[in-house]
Amino acid sequence: MRKVSIFQGKFLFSVGLAVILLFAAGLLAGSALAQPPGKRPISLDDMSRIKSVGDPQVSPDGKWVAYTISSVDVEKDKRDSDVWIVSWDGTQVIQMTSSPDGESSPRWSPDGRYLSFLSSRGTEEEKKKGAQVWLLDRRGGEAQKLTDVKGGVAEYSWSPDGARLVFVSYDVDPASDPEKMEGWKRKTAPPIVIDRYHFKQDREGYLKRLCAHLWLFDVATRKAEQLTATPYDDESPSWSPDGKRIAFISNRAVPDPDRTSDTNVYVIEAKPGAEPLQLTTFNGPDGGRPSWSPDGKWIAYLQGDEPRFTAYSLDKLAVVPAVGGPARLLTKKLDRDVASPILWSNDGKSLTFLVSDDRVVYVGRTAFDGGQVDKLTSGRRTASNISAAPDGSIALLSGTAAEIAEVHALEGGRLRKLTHTNDALLADLDLATTEDFTSKSKDGTVVNGLMVKPASYESGRKYPTLLYIHGGPNGQDQHSFSFDREFFAANGYVVLAMNYRGSSGRGSAYQKAIYADWGHLEVMDLLGAVDRAISAGVADPDRLGIGGWSYGGILTDYTIATDPRFKAAVSGAGSALQLSMYGSDQYIDQYEREIGPPWKARDLWLKISYPFFQADRIRTPTLFMGGEKDFNVPIIGGEQMYQALKSQNVETQMVIFPGQFHGLTTPSYQRDRLARFLAWYDKHLKPAR
Repeated sequence: MRKVSIFQGKFLFSVGLAVILLFAAGLLAGSALAQPPGKRPISLDDMSRIKSVGDPQVSPDGKWVAYTISSVDVEKDKRDSDVWIVSWDGTQVIQMTSSPDGESSPRWSPDGRYLSFLSSRGTEEEKKKGAQVWLLDRRGGEAQKLTDVKGGVAEYSWSPDGARLVFVSYDVDPASDPEKMEGWKRKTAPPIVIDRYHFKQDREGYLKRLCAHLWLFDVATRKAEQLTATPYDDESPSWSPDGKRIAFISNRAVPDPDRTSDTNVYVIEAKPGAEPLQLTTFNGPDGGRPSWSPDGKWIAYLQGDEPRFTAYSLDKLAVVPAVGGPARLLTKKLDRDVASPILWSNDGKSLTFLVSDDRVVYVGRTAFDGGQVDKLTSGRRTASNISAAPDGSIALLSGTAAEIAEVHALEGGRLRKLTHTNDALLADLDLATTEDFTSKSKDGTVVNGLMVKPASYESGRKYPTLLYIHGGPNGQDQHSFSFDREFFAANGYVVLAMNYRGSSGRGSAYQKAIYADWGHLEVMDLLGAVDRAISAGVADPDRLGIGGWSYGGILTDYTIATDPRFKAAVSGAGSALQLSMYGSDQYIDQYEREIGPPWKARDLWLKISYPFFQADRIRTPTLFMGGEKDFNVPIIGGEQMYQALKSQNVETQMVIFPGQFHGLTTPSYQRDRLARFLAWYDKHLKPAR
């Protein structure tokens, strides 16, 4: 279904000077009592101060961890990412790159001498080729460009001996240089010709028959040779321990891979002209990044659900013989979603991976023979991006609701923090209190989520409360830092973040419960959570707000068409007339498998489009927002609901972010987005001052 990261924005109010002075005096007096000395509430300005740490990679000798730090350049209104390294004991932190063009995907050469990364540097003509692999010699000197391929490098991996790379590069679109197209010599862009079943994708735009292929690259000679050349997409390459073979993921379904999600694991000899061998045969998605056992006899990967449940897939850990043969599920009895990377122990007797489990993500481990999954991390926190050195040293990202994710070492079941990128900022902030929250829906279903309370929360007082809905729906609100939730709480709101049916973390049946029945059980669960917050004496029933982005925006539309008690709503990148999404967004395969073609399932399409056809029941003032170029949930989804409410004189507004896709990426738009959320809620949920 629809997944998106939640982004933020800014909006300013102006009020009379006398009102400001009177209100500020009371606010300062109250905040002096409520906040610890030296602490302050989080503000919109802090959005640009927060730095995102990512992609930790342990060096071959286990003494260093490379990672990235992404930060906002307010003046240029863009993000920049640089490569850093930290020593294993955490005492030394070194910035390795500082280019304004940004760097990503740091990887160590097997001998540890080089640190490589991806970057689009150079002239405008060079940048048009896309990201290339760059090389830093750890003995010193400037980074040197290693690859120079027209399709750019999307991902790459070092061979075990360090002599070669395998990378993924896309076919070059002839329309990218109209001057060289036969019969089209003018500078005007040629027409876009479409002939694919799945013909559009957010960010990528209209899809032509351009595919991603595997390439081999000789480091010494700097010669690149194409390894796969079929009309299919190949991704996630992984070298065998002896460097002779490469495992990868591809959808080569006949006659048309666009019509199925049947990806499989393949193996190919690492030499041009070789033919790939298909290893998996499950009729559904086999994916993740293939991981070879130390002896090269097995490949671990993730097996999803059958194609009709792709939007609600719960991935399981599986292994398959590297020469072909029956696959085995290792986490068949674990009713939780498993995620890669997948790490083998040096003796090949166990595997380590990530598990999403009811508002947390932990590091799990199971024996090669399967069976029990042991938890290597604990507590109300999340883990991601695990990486290991040959000696078994594990580094990962980990954080909580009050701690922005940083690089940690995992030793003996304990996490040891290595980076402190955001510590100084967090030390200044008086953060909200995030608690586990459970409610029961009217059909008896237990629904889990989070309740976020202002730092100055007083027991017994009723607060304006926001039901802030996550996207997906196959995702979860969890114990990780959320600027949005913190910002709303800092402005006096209690925030409910509920994992309604369809969310992950509660098992396969819970995820699939909403199959072909959108806007029913989810709304029941969301309303049950609001009822519980009211009965607990926390939520003020007269000051309830609702909102979200992507599927969170869609559920906002469903909910306000069902229950009129919300006094303010914000529907971001949402839709209500679902019938109009057929052929206009990127989910054609899901629609036809789950709902059916409109000419065969008209009544079901109309049923799940009820917010639009019941728009005359909506009385909630609603703000609609979205990206101009969104192909995930096209802006028409918001425009239709805006027009429906406007026609009935219900207070509404439509905000379109120019040039933006489903997830806003321009920092000023992210800031503007969040501020508009707050301004809309303040206008309708807080008494006039």
